[in-house]
Amino acid sequence: MIFRQLFDHESSTYTYLLGDANSGEALLIDPVIANTDSYLSLLQQLNLTLKLCVDTHTHADHITALGALRERTGCITMMGEQAMADCVSQSFAHLDQIEVGSIKLQVLYTPGHTDDSYSFYVPDAAMLFTGDTLLIRGTGRTDFQNGDALAQYHSLHELLLKLPEHTEVYPAHDYKGWSKSSIREERQHNPRLQVSSAEDYAAIMAALKLPNPKLMDIAVPANQACGESGS
Repeated sequence: MIFRQLFDHESSTYTYLLGDANSGEALLIDPVIANTDSYLSLLQQLNLTLKLCVDTHTHADHITALGALRERTGCITMMGEQAMADCVSQSFAHLDQIEVGSIKLQVLYTPGHTDDSYSFYVPDAAMLFTGDTLLIRGTGRTDFQNGDALAQYHSLHELLLKLPEHTEVYPAHDYKGWSKSSIREERQHNPRLQVSSAEDYAAIMAALKLPNPKLMDIAVPANQACGESGS
């Protein structure tokens, strides 16, 4: 599998490229509109054709490139069935499978950060793309966009943390220079996961008192239109 982790410095967003060398097909996870040209250049350099673009959820801190990439490549765009984004080509649901060449991603519904949050698990490569649900030594905030700390606790403890401990964790954001982790590391060292109950976790999340993302009022409506209103 061809794999690239790409970083947007303005929003601290990770975009992931997964490519199948045999078929020449590729997938992008959480692309940022400002980097559209860079993605297309990289795909050309790697001799890959973009088949699918997916967002893990409706982002509030950057504008998605789903619409721009579909317009320029004809790729299929996808988001979860809960997303208020009628512009996407297709939607996915819990335990669906997304295929790009020989690469198979299992779709996991992991609400909490938002009510349309999903993660993608690649069993053959032991890779997990967690969006904003599980971060490295942290978890995604739950105080806007129908966020729910109790739902996130369930997503973490009943789904993601039950995956094999050697599974590599790739989040949608990082603010400290980390690039990846593992289920084992996060179980042992993530301070927000060292709680004894869902209620304790909800109390931690309620006490964060974070400011809203500066692009929230622009990014959310733009992303519900696949980024096209922001392009």
